[in-house]
Amino acid sequence: MNPFDTIRRRGTAVENAVIDEYFARRIGRREFLRYAAVLGFSAPLAARSPRLARAAACAASPAAPDSAVTVGMSVPAGLIDPLIVGDTGGICLLSQCAEYLAVSDPDLRLKPALAESWQPSADGSVWTFKIRRNVRFHDGRTLSAHDVAATIDRLADPANGSIALSAFAGTLSKGGTRALDDATVEFRLDAPNGSFPYLVSSDNYNAVILARDYAGGFERSFNGTGPFRLERYTAKARASFVRNDDYWGAKPLLSRVLFDFYDNVQAQVLAIQGGQLDVLLHVPVQGSQALLEDPRLSIVALKSSAHEQLHLRTDRGPFADKRVRRAVALSLNRRNLVRGMFRGHASPGNDSPFAPIFAATDPTVPQRDEDLAGARALLAEAGVPNGFRARLTTERFQELPDYAVVIQNALRKIGIDLTLNVEDQSAYYGRAVFGSSDWLDSEMGIEDYAHRGVPNTILMASLGSRGTFNAAHFKNPEYDRLVASYIAALDPAAQRASAGRIQRLLLEETPVITAYFYDWLSVTAMGVSGVRPTAAGQLDLSETRILER
Repeated sequence: MNPFDTIRRRGTAVENAVIDEYFARRIGRREFLRYAAVLGFSAPLAARSPRLARAAACAASPAAPDSAVTVGMSVPAGLIDPLIVGDTGGICLLSQCAEYLAVSDPDLRLKPALAESWQPSADGSVWTFKIRRNVRFHDGRTLSAHDVAATIDRLADPANGSIALSAFAGTLSKGGTRALDDATVEFRLDAPNGSFPYLVSSDNYNAVILARDYAGGFERSFNGTGPFRLERYTAKARASFVRNDDYWGAKPLLSRVLFDFYDNVQAQVLAIQGGQLDVLLHVPVQGSQALLEDPRLSIVALKSSAHEQLHLRTDRGPFADKRVRRAVALSLNRRNLVRGMFRGHASPGNDSPFAPIFAATDPTVPQRDEDLAGARALLAEAGVPNGFRARLTTERFQELPDYAVVIQNALRKIGIDLTLNVEDQSAYYGRAVFGSSDWLDSEMGIEDYAHRGVPNTILMASLGSRGTFNAAHFKNPEYDRLVASYIAALDPAAQRASAGRIQRLLLEETPVITAYFYDWLSVTAMGVSGVRPTAAGQLDLSETRILER
């Protein structure tokens, strides 16, 4: 029987609307599968858990008794505490030993993990998840829906200071999560949300499921449900994990994985070229160009929504005039940035968080390009035909200092004289609250935003009138209304319609400039296969094997 017929007979109005969009060719198969997965009706269309889907293949290729790989990565920025970890190194270590309800794959499709399935209410304000049975934590206790409810409620509690609050704010509050029985969790949201499963997936890297009585001290045991369990952890130096033979899914092929921590990219480049490492978790293009052309190495390049956002202070100074902000945007040659600074490992941005990889992004919105004559005309209209002086503040991170120089040179062509202030990350972000942060208080600045499977968090936190990351101080009631409409929408047509209006509004207002979305780059040595990174920083090594040395 045709699986679409099965879905149509049993499906909701929203599910049938998704199918209609697909057969009308308004969305492709990839986009259809994304919507099907997030709405929880993709089971007839091959949405088995990625762990279970590998079981048959792994049975034919049994785990090796003594095989290991060594991964190079940046030093974790602080404690490996799931509530507050926010750096690439910490996220990677979490992904070895702990798991999410679902996993967002490179195509942004959600795959079941600790949750077997999920379903929204008719309006998307209540979501019900079925939790996988017979899963054990590394300390031997059995996972239940009560652990899931306690974990997510802990993250949603402002008293705990979790980074996940940036995703849950306005969507899920403390007390909104409860276990209905040992295998069922219900999420009652603050407002309808058509993409909610992403917020409790690997897309929200803090949302690994912990035991219900977790009270801190994760570094002592790394107690999770994942395919590897902790062997040894030395802060600021290294970590090692061994195969979890009690794992609920397909057992890892490797018996052991080791992680060496490095202070800089150049040391990692030299280590993998010298044969000391098998894998590099992540490298930026700047500083690792030699790896891109080394025939002994393979580059794993993932398209992502990660970007570096240039904010312009909209509430005071020269950038309070949107014509000046648009002039700045028109000074940049985005295609040259992609070709030059990123060697093709990026996609042009269009000054909104809607990356090309998002299914909801409206492709009919015109792409903004360099237009120096248009930029000068806008400055003249704004009453500053001869330009002005401004100060650009940013952090010393990856290619950001180089990007700041590119912006400085571009603005010089239209008469704007920029002074650059490049700071250490700690100085730039400060306390990360308004009034105590160079990031949030600067008239013009650049910050790095990590990959997300949906743009909801960036839309709200960095541009919403009450957004905690709103460095542009942008307050626009129409924008807030459109974002609320976009987030609440369940079906593709409604999402895309709201997205298109948001994209056009942001082109008109230009509170931020997003010139590119860069690829996530990982590196593997010759003879190492099955390394599966995510653009959010997780690293799946359960299928990794050594073919040759």
